[in-house]
Amino acid sequence: MSDTTELAPLRIGTRASELALTQSRQVGEQLVAGSGRAVELVHVSTHGDRDRTTPLAQLGGTGVFVTAVRQALLGGEVDAIVHSLKDLPTAAADGIVLGCVPPREDPRDALCAREGLALAELPHGARVGTGSPRRAAQLRRTRPDLDVVGIRGNVGTRLARALGPQADLDAVVLAASGLMRVGRTEAISELLDPAVMLPAPAQGALAVEVTAQAVQESPWLAERLQVVEDPQTRAAVTAERALLRALEAGCSAPVAALAEVTAGGALRLRALAIRPDGSHAVTGSAEIPWDPAAGPLSGPESAPARLGEQLAAELLERGAGEILEQART
Repeated sequence: MSDTTELAPLRIGTRASELALTQSRQVGEQLVAGSGRAVELVHVSTHGDRDRTTPLAQLGGTGVFVTAVRQALLGGEVDAIVHSLKDLPTAAADGIVLGCVPPREDPRDALCAREGLALAELPHGARVGTGSPRRAAQLRRTRPDLDVVGIRGNVGTRLARALGPQADLDAVVLAASGLMRVGRTEAISELLDPAVMLPAPAQGALAVEVTAQAVQESPWLAERLQVVEDPQTRAAVTAERALLRALEAGCSAPVAALAEVTAGGALRLRALAIRPDGSHAVTGSAEIPWDPAAGPLSGPESAPARLGEQLAAELLERGAGEILEQART
C-alpha cells in the first residue's frame, strides 16, 4: 500500500464472524487513530468458516482460518489482516510480516454454565462442550466424571448450547478474551485459573499482518504499527509459539503455554502436553530476566524464542513427544 491516494481507508481483511469483525474493527481504529483515515472491513471466507461441522483437528487445525485472508493480503485486496494469534501457523509466510501485536486481553479460559455454576460445582456426569482437544483433556484431568462433548460454531452458537432456550449441554468452555471483546462477559460463570486450565499458546492475543512492501512504502502505517505494538505481549507470545514450534505441535494439539512477566522482573513460561483423555500430563516452567531493551523480542534468535525452545526440549526429554504422537494418531 502506498500513500499516493491521501486519506485512503485502511482495508482490513477479516472473517465475517461477530468476534472477527469486532476485533478487526477495534484494532483498525487504533491503527488509523490521528491519521484522518477510515477503516474498511473486507470479509473473507475461510475453509474453517465454510465447514462448520468437522472438528478443527480433522480440518487441519493450524491455518484453517488463515490461508484465505493471507491470500487476500498478498493479492492486494486488503492492506492488513487481523487474526487471533493462536490461529496463526508458527512458520513464517513469504512476503508477510507480523506488523504488530497489540496488548493482550485476558488469556484465561472461561466456563459458561447453567445457573452460574463453577467447574467444581457441576453435577456428576455434566455435559460440557468444547471444540479444543487441549481444553477437553484438561477438563477430563480435573473432572474425569464429566461428559466432554465436541462442539463447533461462533461465540453465540456455542453459548446457546448451554445457556439458550434449546440448550443441550450443562456448560461450554470458551476463551475469555473473545467473550470480553464481544461484550458477553455476563455469560461467564468462572474464569478458570491457569493451574486448572492452562491456555493455548498466544490465547487472548491478536496479530496484525501486513506485507513487507507495505511497511516500506507507507511510513504512516509503519509508525502506527509501532504505536499499537505491546512489547510485553510480543515477548510472551514469542516464547509460547517457539515452544509450540519446537514441539512440532499445531494449534489444535493438546499443548498449553502461558508466558507472563512476574513481579520479580522475569519472563516466566509455563507449559504442558497432555494426553487426550487427561490421564497424564508433562508440565514444566522456565524463566529469563525480563528486559525489553536487552535485545529483540521476537525472531528465532531472540531471548523469548530461546526460552520457548529450552522448555520444549525439557518437556520432550520427559515424554511430551509420546503424548503428542498419541494425540496425532
